[in-house]
Amino acid sequence: MNTVTRVGAFGVGITLAFGAAFGVGNAVGPIGSDSKPAHGGHNGDAAAADQPAPPGGAPGAAPAAPAAAEEPGGLRVSERGYTLVPSGDAPAVGVPGDFRFRILGPDGKPWTRYENSHEKDLHLIVARRDLSGFQHVHPVLGSDGTWSVPLTFPSAGDYRVFADFTPAGDPDGGLTLGADVSVSGDYRGTPLPAPVRTAEVDGYTVTLEGDLTTSASMVTLNVSKDGRPVTDLQPYLGAYGHLVALRQGDLAYLHVHPQGEPGDGKTPAGPGVGFHAQAPSAGNYRLYLDFQHEGVVRTAEFTVRVGTPDPTSPTAVPTIPVTPPASGEPSGEPSGESSDGHSH
Repeated sequence: MNTVTRVGAFGVGITLAFGAAFGVGNAVGPIGSDSKPAHGGHNGDAAAADQPAPPGGAPGAAPAAPAAAEEPGGLRVSERGYTLVPSGDAPAVGVPGDFRFRILGPDGKPWTRYENSHEKDLHLIVARRDLSGFQHVHPVLGSDGTWSVPLTFPSAGDYRVFADFTPAGDPDGGLTLGADVSVSGDYRGTPLPAPVRTAEVDGYTVTLEGDLTTSASMVTLNVSKDGRPVTDLQPYLGAYGHLVALRQGDLAYLHVHPQGEPGDGKTPAGPGVGFHAQAPSAGNYRLYLDFQHEGVVRTAEFTVRVGTPDPTSPTAVPTIPVTPPASGEPSGEPSGESSDGHSH
């Protein structure tokens, strides 16, 4: 297990009892539906011919509909014929165990052919619904098509698990599926920490530069230790850092791409690690940066705010207020806390 400090204090919420069960989440659309915008057919051609021409348009031309925004990853349990299916017993709080699941292919059978992406065939991301308890692990594929990985769920509540992979031979490339897993016990919610530009983890300071926006943007994470820039970051998953972004509310999963790669002759090994990113909507997001130094992978976390949500927008997600740290109290957990089950 690698040492991970989550930046953000654990708030005390209302205590609830959760039953032990697996739940399959499907936040957007029916299971098995295609996330791509549907192409219109010709059924409306005759009706359109009877309509007056729009200003500047040809007779019979229907007004152009606005283009549908691309749906973020992780909102569906099934997409493009692939389905994420957790299996085995429901997990217990704080008890190490093997988390197992399968990816079913378009034929309904376990899919066993994957393309390597970021040095792994599949990345499993785990986070509780309140965006706490982040873990990034790499399961092992069995001969029967079952993936398994040692995993510990540190607290009770509903978790979202994301399988990020690329099916071999699929011309549409990679995708991210998401499913819910419930862990029984007394649930104590963790308020989302207020946005900050600096995170502390195991004696390292990580500073966020740039802003995540709804257009193409660049964010840079600068790593220092004991007040000195770290210039000898070690490659991790084919880059000097790996960044995951989750949207508060529905936990939409953002694909964030690193700038450059180790050994390309132009990308330095720190202190800054740059990423190209674009948020699908306004709202609160949690960023999780994995970086490796002196043989240990650590995770720094940030809350960022993107714009002001438009409540009339079809992509708007309800914004839950963030909780700032109390006066005189630190904004994060004590440095050096380890999170069981977080391995890289």
